[in-house]
Amino acid sequence: MMMVQSTSISILCSSNSISSLPKSPRYPRLLNPSPSPSRTKWRLIALQATHGFRLPSLHCTALSSASAAEEIAETSSKDLDFVEIGYVSDVHGLEGEIRVKHNTDFPDLRFGTPGKRWLRQQYSGRDEIVEVEIEEGRGHPGSKSWIIKLSGFDNIDEARQLVGSTFLVRNIDRPELEEGEYYSRDLVGMRVILKETGEAVGTVVNVFNSGGNDLLHVFLEASTGSPDGSMKQKPEKYESDHLVWVPFVEAIVPDVDMDKREMQITPPKGLFELNVRSDERSKKERRLIEWRERKKIQRRLVSAKKKLHELEQQHIFHGFQHGEKSQKNLLAEQIICVNLNLLQQALQATQKPVNGCNIGEAVPDVTAWKCGNSLKISEKYLTSISIEKLDTYSEHGETGVHLISEGKFATILVLNSGNPEKYFESDDVDIENGENPTISQLETLLSDKQTFIQAEQRESVSIIFISPAEEIQYLEKLFASHDFFSFNHEKVRFLEEEKIPVVSISAAEQKSKVLMKSPWEMYQSPVGFGGAISALASNNILEDLVKSGVEYIEVCSINQRCLCGNPVFLGFVHSQETDIGIMTFEDKIESEDNFHVILPMKSMQKLVKQMEKLPLHAILKSYSHVDLINKEWVDIKPSTPNSYEFRSPLPSLLNACSLEKACVMEVTK
Repeated sequence: MMMVQSTSISILCSSNSISSLPKSPRYPRLLNPSPSPSRTKWRLIALQATHGFRLPSLHCTALSSASAAEEIAETSSKDLDFVEIGYVSDVHGLEGEIRVKHNTDFPDLRFGTPGKRWLRQQYSGRDEIVEVEIEEGRGHPGSKSWIIKLSGFDNIDEARQLVGSTFLVRNIDRPELEEGEYYSRDLVGMRVILKETGEAVGTVVNVFNSGGNDLLHVFLEASTGSPDGSMKQKPEKYESDHLVWVPFVEAIVPDVDMDKREMQITPPKGLFELNVRSDERSKKERRLIEWRERKKIQRRLVSAKKKLHELEQQHIFHGFQHGEKSQKNLLAEQIICVNLNLLQQALQATQKPVNGCNIGEAVPDVTAWKCGNSLKISEKYLTSISIEKLDTYSEHGETGVHLISEGKFATILVLNSGNPEKYFESDDVDIENGENPTISQLETLLSDKQTFIQAEQRESVSIIFISPAEEIQYLEKLFASHDFFSFNHEKVRFLEEEKIPVVSISAAEQKSKVLMKSPWEMYQSPVGFGGAISALASNNILEDLVKSGVEYIEVCSINQRCLCGNPVFLGFVHSQETDIGIMTFEDKIESEDNFHVILPMKSMQKLVKQMEKLPLHAILKSYSHVDLINKEWVDIKPSTPNSYEFRSPLPSLLNACSLEKACVMEVTK
């Protein structure tokens, strides 16, 4: 569902606290709208009517709301005499007191004030309404109920006869509302109209409190939300396939006209399409698919746990014996997602450094790589290639443009998950206010349709992003809000960066253990350049690129001096017929986290095959962690380095793959 935060409306009351709603809904509510969070709030006040008026119950945050989302309203035109304010859930004590679960926003008025009320009970299948007198009432916050003493009920046997009865007040006794406040049941049945065009959208059939903004459940008319107008309205019964949620906030529902029984809305783009279910399979088929997916996940978890047991990492499972369900689910998800092949290589490397892992050594610099032909070119020229033509490099540029236009070029952009501010010094990026400099730099890069892949060429280019998991949603939103920056949306992919768990130094126990940040979370660190290649291998991306005719793949990390997608660099690499082309900078600011290379497809295929034995560098680090000692979780804060992070830098991977023929483009100021 889509939520809007600028203006909220709160539902004040709800129905009884059963775990799921009855098939025949009984409890309508009252609703009251509000502007933005900084102004007066709309409020929903739930009151219930009897004598033929039937509405689904609305649960507020304290009550179950899962099944409320699927309930549909059925109304009657008959006049309303009473509204429901709660029901008798149980007896209390031995002196005739009863426990009442209320669904009113005025519990003090309804149950704390002595006076006349009405009870609805069923006798022989018929509803009977009787007048009762409240002698006294008091709240019971622990169970969100009220303890009531009625006149004439003096023992537990008499009180037990009232269990299941519904408390009522007269419709005319409803509290007067302030301007802009509405009872939820008064909104049900109202027509919904687009304010901009006057087009009818549908009808409100329910109001639901999501715990944040209140939501209107709207039944769409045939032409709404369906490109071919295939929706058919059924007056007798509303089908959930044709219902959408509309946040009841002033920004989306600015006008409510009770006299005309209609409301005008200004929905954000895509709201109806997002709500309408496109899956036409039956509920039984969908449940079967969901069941199969759960079984698949369970099998993956069992397989991963078995492998971790073989690697002597059973301590990871201790979190399953403690904590909440959500915490255990987090641990299970991490176990399923961890790259066990890389973890096994890392554990073996710490025990046998000669097998490819250089313990504690510095990561080699890419600029020290032995290269063949090189080309020096000014950064100013590369960043103005579309407006400045220099004869010296025009042939490389023309070749690169041709390869890009023919769809023979793909680019992989890697977003570093370390400290991005380390690589950005621009005044346009406000790190202190929470702005992500990498995302900001990427947006600037993609918006430049001259320097980074010209607009007319973007339809042919495959572009892949490798980023931390938490940033993928931001990337997806960024592309959605910019119409994919003119790229073909089918050729844009987002992959999660590859990580390896951080492991302890094995001096005492003669073995390394994965360090736990908490009982349910492992420490993991990115692998670097080798991790980007591993992500491609894990997702079978290379096969798709080969089928689409891609001959050159660029791998570039996003930083302040990013020159990705440059046709001159591509044309230069093509002209040299090398195993790899490397771009470096004259001032040597590059590190293992900053790289820019172009590889022919055959070289990339060699790198992917090397993933079975990835060259790793172990880097000493200090990590505070937790451990289970004598059945208690203990926080451990080391005073010296106690663990290894693992990197697979570009030079080490090139050495392992015997990619000896390279060319370098050195960028000068």
